[in-house]
Amino acid sequence: MPSRSPAPQSPPLLAIQAVGKDYTATVLDGVNVELFAGEVLALTGENGAGKSTLSKILCGLEQPTRGGMQLAGQAYAPTSRRDAERHGVRMVMQELGLVPTLTVAENLLMGRLPHRLGWLQRDVLHAAARAQLAKIGLDNIDPATPVSQLGIGQQQMVEIARNLQDDTRILVLDEPTAMLTPRETNYLFEQIAHLTARGVAIIYVSHRLEELRRIADRVAVLRDGRLVDVRPMAGMSEDDLVQRMVGRVVSDLDHRPRRPVGPVVMSADNLGRGTAVQDVSLELRAGEIFGIAGLVGSGRTELVRLLFGADRADRGSVTLHPHSEQKQAPALDGQAQSAIQNIAKPSTPAPTAPRTWQRGFASPLQAIAAGVGLVTEDRKSQGLLLSQPIRINATLSDLSAVSRGGWLQRGLESRLVQGFVRTLGIRCRSPEQPVGQLSGGNQQKVVFARWLHREGRVLLLDEPTRGVDVGARAELYGELDRMAAEGRALLMVSSDLRELMAMADRIGVMSAGRLVAVFERGEWSEQSLLAAAFSEPGGRASTTPSISSPVTA
Repeated sequence: MPSRSPAPQSPPLLAIQAVGKDYTATVLDGVNVELFAGEVLALTGENGAGKSTLSKILCGLEQPTRGGMQLAGQAYAPTSRRDAERHGVRMVMQELGLVPTLTVAENLLMGRLPHRLGWLQRDVLHAAARAQLAKIGLDNIDPATPVSQLGIGQQQMVEIARNLQDDTRILVLDEPTAMLTPRETNYLFEQIAHLTARGVAIIYVSHRLEELRRIADRVAVLRDGRLVDVRPMAGMSEDDLVQRMVGRVVSDLDHRPRRPVGPVVMSADNLGRGTAVQDVSLELRAGEIFGIAGLVGSGRTELVRLLFGADRADRGSVTLHPHSEQKQAPALDGQAQSAIQNIAKPSTPAPTAPRTWQRGFASPLQAIAAGVGLVTEDRKSQGLLLSQPIRINATLSDLSAVSRGGWLQRGLESRLVQGFVRTLGIRCRSPEQPVGQLSGGNQQKVVFARWLHREGRVLLLDEPTRGVDVGARAELYGELDRMAAEGRALLMVSSDLRELMAMADRIGVMSAGRLVAVFERGEWSEQSLLAAAFSEPGGRASTTPSISSPVTA
């Protein structure tokens, strides 16, 4: 995208002046930054740096403790989101704000529904909704569809479309592409170009550094609540950005070798559910990460839910294979290791023959009992109890391990969780801090702690680094490496191809509910993965490819 840096003499559209925010601790301190009409300002930093808080202050969702703002030379202090929108300041939040029981059209035109004599004009509503959806390339979504029936990625696109209004002066985008694939991201960038050409200013919050370099004119970096740098994006490398964000060097995993191939731990044979997942066969092996790529709506999340028993398959089967070797003990903090050793676990004989479940697991409870865990794509609504402390969330997967005769052993539980906090580097005041008060990256680490607590053989990960900054992401990658080294089989769904190419040993590509290709490490490229994702299966059933000869689209 060409640079549109404003002329030095042009007055700023928005001036943020010494803004600070205190909760129990200071989260923003003395932030000064200017935003010019027609520019894209990237706002970046680690989780907990203050990006979301600053965005919420701008959009009326939070009030600053000190400092102030000016919009077009006038004092600007919005008291609510609606107040900010009246001034032409809109925000697409990382956490979706759609009403799931309403239709797509009703969500898009919320507050301005067309009506006559008190009756909703549905034909006018749907026509206006289609025009709004077309702005971002969503011609295939029926405006009459309830939002609850859409996947998270499609809901994110609807949320973005809702905020592409003609009266917008400033648009804040908080991690807008976290659940989008390259095609949807390109549609969004095209709309951003149209908006900036009209003089709309964009604040773009993202951890995807390659996107910032592609779209932003300037970048503002926050660290620990302070603005540490504002400069033109031109000439900035990703390494420069990372150094300014985290204050340290983060390793590059692009050229890592393939992990050793272990025995098959879990397999699916012709697993399917309607047209969402069609006759998928795959094998997950001990000690490897199997990546799943594909476009939004290709069936990636639906496949993971079938493998975990969250949805019931209507055909096919899932098989767990017996242990063939002793797995390596997990590398935990000493206190956590000591606490685990004090847990008297009943001895259960290892299975000696494969066990098959026709139509997959009947429920998540059955999957967990069999040693299968899931990190969901939506940690806040499906993965965590936000009002509960870290301690409860981390041990929820196996309460029997921290109880005696039905009574919870708080001392044992606390020692165990304190060890997990240190092992995973969870930034918190104590294990008693509610999870809802943590940043996104630290919340995700709590989800990982849950599956460290319950030792299983298979872990399914659906968008595990969504909304996680580059520093915390590197720490999560390290934890995935440790899990693989222990002998666990990991399946990882991600919309970020670079992430899959860095972490996975094999990558399967889904299209229209089918597994259309599997690539071995060293045999893929970003172009080949995208080509497979855009391919038409044509009704052909997917087959399980051999490691030496992957199916290509």
